Amino acid sequence: MASTTVDDAGTKKFVLLITTLAAFLSPFGTSSVNIALPSIGKEFLIDAILLSWVTTAHLLATAIFLVPFGKIADLYGRRRIFTYGILTFTLASIGSSLSTSAMMLIFFRILQGMGSAAIYPIGAAMLTSVFPSRELGKVLGINVAAVYLGGSLGPFLGGFLTHHLGWRSIFFLNVILGLTIIVFIFWKLKGEWYEGEESKFDLVGSILYSFTLLLIMYGFFHLSTMLGFWLILFGALGMGAFMKWEIKVEDPVLDLHLFKENKLFVLSNLATLINYSATFAVTFLLSLYLQYIKKLTPENAGLILVSQPMVQAFFSPFAGKLSDRIEPRIVASTGMALTSVGLFLLAALDEKTGLGFAVASLILLGFGFALFSSPNTNAVMRSVGNRFYGVASGTLSTMRVVGMVFSMGITTQVLSLYVGKVQITPEYFPAFLSGQRLGFTFFALLCVGGTLTSLARGKVRPPGRKP
Repeated sequence: MASTTVDDAGTKKFVLLITTLAAFLSPFGTSSVNIALPSIGKEFLIDAILLSWVTTAHLLATAIFLVPFGKIADLYGRRRIFTYGILTFTLASIGSSLSTSAMMLIFFRILQGMGSAAIYPIGAAMLTSVFPSRELGKVLGINVAAVYLGGSLGPFLGGFLTHHLGWRSIFFLNVILGLTIIVFIFWKLKGEWYEGEESKFDLVGSILYSFTLLLIMYGFFHLSTMLGFWLILFGALGMGAFMKWEIKVEDPVLDLHLFKENKLFVLSNLATLINYSATFAVTFLLSLYLQYIKKLTPENAGLILVSQPMVQAFFSPFAGKLSDRIEPRIVASTGMALTSVGLFLLAALDEKTGLGFAVASLILLGFGFALFSSPNTNAVMRSVGNRFYGVASGTLSTMRVVGMVFSMGITTQVLSLYVGKVQITPEYFPAFLSGQRLGFTFFALLCVGGTLTSLARGKVRPPGRKP
């Protein structure tokens, strides 16, 4: 069937259930692994820079495939590609749990990232396909709440499992969750949603897009070297070639008119990029801070870190509903401003800071992020027509994941500058704290700029108006 809203309450209920479970899976995998990084580093004897790639490799692969997979899903079936994503993620989780070296683990994390590229964004497109626009804020809020719930339970369960059963048990839990979702898909999800039955997949554009994005983002991680300069330069040239190709091709993988003629779409995506660039590495840095500087166990560190995403999960549905009644840019911009305050507070952390201060800062950060994310998603999806839902969702998710990669890239540059390619031992603790302080300060200033970008986006189309 083509992508249209449906009246079947049962179909809508199970689409919401399955996509919400899937939205939980990927962030749970990411946040639970973050809390286990010190244990992984200890087992494989790897330095802080390589350790960061256990997280970054997953994000990089996700970013590269998001837009192509979104387009493929629009053309050949969102349920089908969504299912392939869950299967890939689950199989890669098995491989990750059996890894015998850091490079083997990073390889399977790349495969996990490819699976993730077909999970959350296509799930959001499926929701947009079956629910009318007047309900989008509510269901997207529920979906985003699942993302935050996955992020919140990740540190807690990841810390508990790492402390008692070892870090490999985290990936076994991912396998169980993935298999549960697969059973629900084949048991209850019978519909299919797609657009453009007569369109063709833009293979050349997809290759150009993925390859140039890889060059730019990998170059960003080597920004202080000539290698980084050349990678970014060739990536920029490749992006220019990609844009020229997309303008002339009949069925582009990314319709550039979405950017050329839609200010709301452009600035909402830019706000997403800035927000995630400023916030994603918080969990990574605090996981190291709490376990190295404050000497907490993985389990206790997870209990501290859970405060941010739990607040996000609780308030996201309310923020989504609020954005159905109040202009989304007002709600989202308020959230971004609160996030910047939380980041400035985290920049004050040192070895003597009480844990209560860290928790309070994380709670403020979580509340701000809840106010930003689902209203921002609502604005993006209401700014485009039905046949662009998959691409719009994929583009938004790409901005989200590219922001995560940039956040880790900034953090890696800071750690390289202050700590270097060594394991974090007590003699390097003062250097780590200095780097952390610089990182959080930079992120806070970045979020201030994001607030201004969010305010400048303009008004969305009234709910219920046809594209």
